[in-house]
Formats: sequence, structure tokens, C-alpha cells
Amino acid sequence: MKLITIFEQTGGQETPTYQQVIDYFSLLAQAFPEIHIQEIGMTDAGLPLHLVTWNADGLFHFDEIRKTKRILLINNGIHPGEPDGIDATMLLFRDLAQGKMKVPKHTVLATIPVYNIGGCLNRNSETRANQNGPKAYGFRGNARNYDLNRDFVKADSKNAAAFAKIFHLVQPDVFVDNHVSNGADYQYVLTHLFTQHNKLGGELGEFLHRKMIPELEASLAAKHWDITPYVNVFNQKPESGFEQFLDSPRYSTGYATLWNTLGMMVETHMLKPYSERVLGNYELMKEMIDFIDLHGEEIRVLRRTAFAKNRTQKTYTLRWEVDDSKQTVFPFKGYEADWVTSAVTGQKRLKYDRSRPFVKEVVFQNYYKPALTVSVPKAYIIPQGWWNIIQKMKDNRVQMSRLENDSLMEVESYRIEDVQTVERPFEGHYLHTQVAVSAKMGKVLFRKGDYLIETNQPAFRYIMEVLEPQGPDSFFAWNYFDTVLAQKEHFSPYIFEDFAWELLQNDAELKSAFGAKKEQEKDFANNWYAQLEWIFQHSKFYEKAHRLYPVFRVL
Repeated sequence: MKLITIFEQTGGQETPTYQQVIDYFSLLAQAFPEIHIQEIGMTDAGLPLHLVTWNADGLFHFDEIRKTKRILLINNGIHPGEPDGIDATMLLFRDLAQGKMKVPKHTVLATIPVYNIGGCLNRNSETRANQNGPKAYGFRGNARNYDLNRDFVKADSKNAAAFAKIFHLVQPDVFVDNHVSNGADYQYVLTHLFTQHNKLGGELGEFLHRKMIPELEASLAAKHWDITPYVNVFNQKPESGFEQFLDSPRYSTGYATLWNTLGMMVETHMLKPYSERVLGNYELMKEMIDFIDLHGEEIRVLRRTAFAKNRTQKTYTLRWEVDDSKQTVFPFKGYEADWVTSAVTGQKRLKYDRSRPFVKEVVFQNYYKPALTVSVPKAYIIPQGWWNIIQKMKDNRVQMSRLENDSLMEVESYRIEDVQTVERPFEGHYLHTQVAVSAKMGKVLFRKGDYLIETNQPAFRYIMEVLEPQGPDSFFAWNYFDTVLAQKEHFSPYIFEDFAWELLQNDAELKSAFGAKKEQEKDFANNWYAQLEWIFQHSKFYEKAHRLYPVFRVL
């Protein structure tokens, strides 16, 4: 059986439609007992996600697989205008089944052949203006126009909920997400975007940084497939140096990190011919399989150790920043570029010259350090009214219990003191940043049925990232708790004037603070309503729920 793909039939010029991809994997599953295809979950497009698994033993029960083998999960078509991985994975599974490549003894492959089904169905030849092929491809937005590679934590899409089902079913040791880059021009067909090693942390992060990345780079170079770290620049020359992309949990590899999975995005170079990009992607995944097969036992031990250490962590880093005291210098293969006058705008523009290739030492800032660290509580309590948050926790297999009785408990609570919010919507949300909180201990009455979430569990990192409001991808940052930012009860000035007067007369400390504020702030002194509002907020009438973060910490 030849099983020639559309990519091969067209000399590397075309990529298959969504239905052709699924039909091809279905045919492989029918022809080879080593391949299995199943439907898991639903997407915004009204079609299910598929999971395709290759196992030389013909065993497809993941709890059994994990006892003896390591698992690689490959995600394709998150941006269907970047279909290189779709074609490369079709070739990979066929060649494994037909014995055309080295068959791994200790590794099982699983793939989501097309993740963004809605975008794949939205087929065109125009929306990737800077990309060199294929002839037709899908669109970046999904069926509801979400960029799914910003949706793994906020999970607005059905796709994200289905992905969580697959991820927690498979529980991959290594995760690869296939993409196509945009940005600068350079000689490489292949670039990699591994999860940031300091953020991954511990011995697992060191393994990624010191062994996985350099060995993968070396093995590809030996096959004349040079690869570089993802060139994280915009409208500037790469040789001036660049930072490693920080994959927060909204991204696929950042999400995978929350379960101590070694993650990598493949970014083939958009300006290279499509055939080269697909074959390079194919070779990269082959080398990754060989690496996993060679180091599988070490990966298993390191991940187990990481989970064990998570259970005893006392602090957790929510925000990271570049560590300027450390950097990596490596020979970069680029093209000379000049700033020339644009014939369109009359301003300076960057123009690369491929007739002038170079190899230059560049500074790669791939070390990060903590910018914000918080203490780890024993547990969190979420009132049951926040059912949407509870559902997301369930989708990610967070272990939870429910209070059996109404309970008055001593907990730590946060109050939102300050927050910056973007002016324009980002992926359906007005994202919060620079969140500042104050904390205090006190007794809170919880109801029977409220949720207790202990941090001593496999979902530890996920829990910390989504429930700590200062996290860049917390549920608070993504607006899921915005109702607490709006004051619900107010006052009528003509009535409250008399209450305000009595409050000031009966509270010398309040009166002194009020007078000082008027003296120090001219705008406040000239704004009668602001003055009444300030007194109202310092009175017993002011609602306790305003800016009170409704997730509580058990210390």
C-alpha cells in the first residue's frame, strides 16, 4: 500500500483539506494495527477533535502505556495557515507504520492531526501574505475567531476544553506544537521555541537546557538541518541580539509546563519553500523521537521528581523577567540587511539581501529570573457560585472536595488595590496586568458545598497560575472575576450628607484623615462627590465584596 499524501502527489506544493487529513489517518488506522484513531471532545466548529496514536505494541490504553513507555504528543493546525506539521505528521505516522524509519522501542506517539478545525475549514490562499506556500491553507482564527494559541488557560473555546481532555488522557512526557514563524529573514529553515528553562525549573529545567536542546540541535546539524532558537525580533536585525520568548500558560507549551511536560514549539521559516519546511519539520520530529527513546527513563524520573517537589514548595513564581547577568552567545546564520528609503512610505525600511549571507556571534538572552513570588497556601476555597471557574478546574482534573457543612474558617483574603487594563479587547477579553493586592487574615463564613482545593496534588502549578490574581494568565487577569471590581450599592448625596457629618463627628481618626486628604489633594478638595464617596467607603455602609477577590487562601 503506497498511501501517497497530497503533499507528495503535488511535489510539495499543496496541503490537504481537513477531511482529507482525517480520511488519511482513518485509512492508516484500518491498514495498520499499530495505529489507532478516536474522537475526543467537541470543537467550536461543531466537529470533534481526533486523537491518533502510534504504538509498535498495538496497545492504546494510556494508563498501561505509561508503565513502560514515554509518550510524545504532537499538536498540529492550531494555526491552520501554518500546515507544515500536518503534512509532516502524516508522513511520520505512515513511515513508522511501514517501517521506513527507525522504530522507537520505548516511545509512543500521539497526535491531534488538526486542532483548529474551524480555521482549517476556512480555506484560502491570501491571508498568509508573507508566507511562501502552500497554494491553499486555513485561517488563523477558529470558528469563533479565537486564536487558540492564547486560549489554553482562559479556555473560551470548546477546542480548549477538548484539548484538556486529550492532554490529561495522554499525560505526555514531551509535547511538540508545530507552527510557522513570522518576523526576520535568515538562513535557517527550522527554529525552535522550547519552554523557558528557568520557568520550567529544577532538574527538569536543567535537563531541557543542558541536554535536550543541545543534543537535538547537534543531531539535526549532523543531518544538515541547522536549527536556531526562535528569532524573537520585530523590524530589527537579529544580529543585534534577541530574547527567548517567554511562554506563559496561555500558550500551548506554557500550559504543558504546568504538568511538568517538556514542551517545544517548532517554528519553520515562512519564507522557505513549503516542501523544505515540511521535510525539515519531519526530520525534527524524528530526532525528537530518537532523543526520547534514548533518554526516556531519565525523563520519567525527572518528571516524577518534579511532581514530588511541587508538593513541598513553599513559594511560587508568578512573574518572570530577563536576567541580564546571564546570556548565551552562539553563531547565527543570517543575511545582511540595510535600512533603505521605502518607495511606499518615504521612510526607512529594513531590507534583507540574501546574496550576502553571514555567520555572526549573537547574544541570546535565554535566562529569566523571578519578578514576583508568592507563598504557597495549603489550600484555596472557591465559593460554589463561581461555577464557571469550577468547571475549568474540573476540565483540568483538579482534585477538589466540597465542604460538608456551613463553616466559619480562618483564611487569608486578597483585596484588589490596583490594576491596569488594556484599552482594546484581546482575544475576547480586556486583559488585566500589573495587579496589586493587599492581604489580611480573618474569619469567613463558607456555605455547605463550597469547594476546597488543596495545593498538594499533581495540578499544583495549574492551581497557582490560575487562582493567584497577580499571575499573568490568572482567571482574574482574564476578567473572570470582574464583577467584584464594580461597586453594587451606592448612596444618595442629599441623604448621606447627614450620615457623613455624624461619622466625622464621632470618629476623630477618620476626621483627621479626611482633613489631611483635602489639604494634600486639590482635586479631591474641589470635588464634593469624591469627598462623600471617600467617607462612604470608610463607613460601615460600604459593601465588603467590592474589590474583594473571591478566592480564599487556607494557610
